[in-house]
Amino acid sequence: MVVVGRVLSRLSLRIPWRVSWLNVLGLVAIIVAATAIVLGNLPDDQPNQILNVSYDPTRELYVELDAAFSTRYRNQTGTSLTVKQSHGGSGRQAASVIDGSQRANVVSLALISDIDALRKRGLVAPDWQRRLPNNSVPYTSTIVFLVRKGNPKGIHDWPDLIKDDVAVVSPNPRTSGNGQLSIFAAWGSITTRGGDSNQAAAYLRSLLQHVVAADAGARGASTSFTVQRIGDVQLAWENEALRVARDNPNEYEIVYPPVSIRAEPAVAWVDANVKDPTTAAHAKAYLNYLFTDDAQQIMARNGYRPVKPEILAKYGDRLPGLELFPITAVANDWADARQKFFGDNGIYDTVSAPQVVAAPAP
Repeated sequence: MVVVGRVLSRLSLRIPWRVSWLNVLGLVAIIVAATAIVLGNLPDDQPNQILNVSYDPTRELYVELDAAFSTRYRNQTGTSLTVKQSHGGSGRQAASVIDGSQRANVVSLALISDIDALRKRGLVAPDWQRRLPNNSVPYTSTIVFLVRKGNPKGIHDWPDLIKDDVAVVSPNPRTSGNGQLSIFAAWGSITTRGGDSNQAAAYLRSLLQHVVAADAGARGASTSFTVQRIGDVQLAWENEALRVARDNPNEYEIVYPPVSIRAEPAVAWVDANVKDPTTAAHAKAYLNYLFTDDAQQIMARNGYRPVKPEILAKYGDRLPGLELFPITAVANDWADARQKFFGDNGIYDTVSAPQVVAAPAP
């Protein structure tokens, strides 16, 4: 009755006293349909349900992880828990949790700085990184090059991306973790190999001029590259590139550049949204599960680099050894990198601004 009352209130329905049974049945059908719509939009506050707000290309990973965890949790506790998922560009996902449009119980985002943005708003505890193993990073990843079969443009290293005839697809760094990591990796590809900041800025400026599609998230970039067939190379998460190449072996292949960045996607429960003890217990059990051997195996199978070295070693044919530099190669830490590159008048603003050519002297 409460739900029907909400529905009538939202629909501003008034039931006349004198109506035919046919009209009553029709009205009931309308109410039932509207009730389903309203229920679909009510807050997700069920005690045996949690919401994981994640970044763009992790859909397939969490489908498998959630199913495995739910079975394990039911066997251990007798509780049937539903884990709901939400995916999008990491920065945009973090913003949706901050503004309350998504009441995440846990977040699994592309950048430590995205979760730290929630910490700054008081949604996540200050010590969030110390509450789970490995500083709350269950796996690592990197940025690789996804190219068309046969690599017709001969792309092997970062300098190849700025050849005259090369068109690049990379997500928007304002909304996407993939986009930000591509910027960090491009910068570090210069500075970690002997170049200075001026050379890195010049390279990054040139690279941005070659970007022909900058979607909001990593999966949108994959769609632009594979479905719309835009560009010659996609700067992609390793797991996303592996997925595309596996599903389309005759159309795409992966190029591992000699150097790239070590990405550290992180996880946390959102303290502001797990005040109920039962929900908090579910959320903490879920995130702790990500560090178990079973979960680490699932990550490796899906193209993510597990943090347990013995499991990573088993997948060396799929996840080859790479020279990956840490974020400290380009900034003090993840928070400093965000401010340095994407703060007001940061590096990204500077290199993406139109260049002003001075007029010749009279």
